[in-house]
Amino acid sequence: MIRIYLALLALAVFFWLLRGFLSRPPEVVARYIKLIIAVFIGLVLLYLGATGKLNWLLAFLGILVAVLTRFVPALLYYAPALQKLWFMFKSGKQSSEGRRYSRSSNAAMSVEEAYEILGLKQGATRQDIIAAHRKLMQKLHPDRGGSGYLSSKINQAKDLLLKYVA
Repeated sequence: MIRIYLALLALAVFFWLLRGFLSRPPEVVARYIKLIIAVFIGLVLLYLGATGKLNWLLAFLGILVAVLTRFVPALLYYAPALQKLWFMFKSGKQSSEGRRYSRSSNAAMSVEEAYEILGLKQGATRQDIIAAHRKLMQKLHPDRGGSGYLSSKINQAKDLLLKYVA
């Protein structure tokens, strides 16, 4: 009988939380969901420990530790490649965030600053400006791991100098 009451209580709490979630921003909902999952896992572990049914989890953790210690040398061998993949993954996120920076963020760049950004001297030709822009964009483009902010500044410098040269 107590199981029925607990199930009804859990159902009532679920609908109460669902009603509250519908009126909250997604960040708050995500935080609450993480908290609920952590509390649920804690309660399940407490229940399993109290009833003496936690032995299988401890055996699984022992096996997991043994397997991990066996694979640590392989993980260390592949660590540079994994780190490179991680940075590629992170730069992919940054490139989507970096698209916020556009040419409209024209923060009154001076001609001297534009020359400095492109690494050119005063009086550079149109072809020099285009070549310097291309060289920098190949290194700093967001699709190649650069930032959107830097690429927007490089584009802004090129546009400004091409106005003055031509």
